[in-house]
Amino acid sequence: MYKKEIYHFHEGKPLKVVVRNYQKEDFDELIQIQKESFPPPFPPELWWNVDQLTNHTTLFPEGALCIEVEGEIAGSMTGLLVEFDPLHPWHNWEDITDNGYIGNHNPNGNTLYVVDICVRPSYRKHKLGKVLMDSMYDVVVHKKLDRLLGGGRMPGYHKLASQLTPEEYLENVVRGGIRDPVITFLLQCGRLPVTIVGNYLEDEESYNYGVLMEWKNPFKYNL
Repeated sequence: MYKKEIYHFHEGKPLKVVVRNYQKEDFDELIQIQKESFPPPFPPELWWNVDQLTNHTTLFPEGALCIEVEGEIAGSMTGLLVEFDPLHPWHNWEDITDNGYIGNHNPNGNTLYVVDICVRPSYRKHKLGKVLMDSMYDVVVHKKLDRLLGGGRMPGYHKLASQLTPEEYLENVVRGGIRDPVITFLLQCGRLPVTIVGNYLEDEESYNYGVLMEWKNPFKYNL
């Protein structure tokens, strides 16, 4: 099981932060955080439910992480293990995560796949998402996996969809000409784009596109 205690600085003030595996007693708070983090037009049916969270904590508890700030849960991150073939990267979120239930978790998989990451809005400026991401990298290294992988939304794309293709939009984000709330964050966390996937997730802001992005285990890949 995973537990990390650090002092994380926000506006020059050190805050006691704990990253740990979430448990059954955390479910109500985690569902509330989902509601706060993904308001409409994000589909409400994609918020966590108790059955999904139960699977997370029983099928792959190592991939069920939450972050506490001064004792309050501020966000969570969830993953499962899959066998990923880089030559055939295309998939959608629903299929690869079993619609968030992770019933297809493969204990012998080579890749930790990110099902979800969210930080409640009141903590968005604390940069806790990167702390969660770094913690999930710890899991990748500990389990000697090939990579962390996941599809990132492109919530800024709808503003420019009439001017740019998804590929052009991503290229501009990578060059720094456009800042996308999700893709830019993932780049800052060390994730690299693999490919754009159409119909990845029901998401009006992204026109249903997702950017598959990975972090390779540096102990398994020579650069």
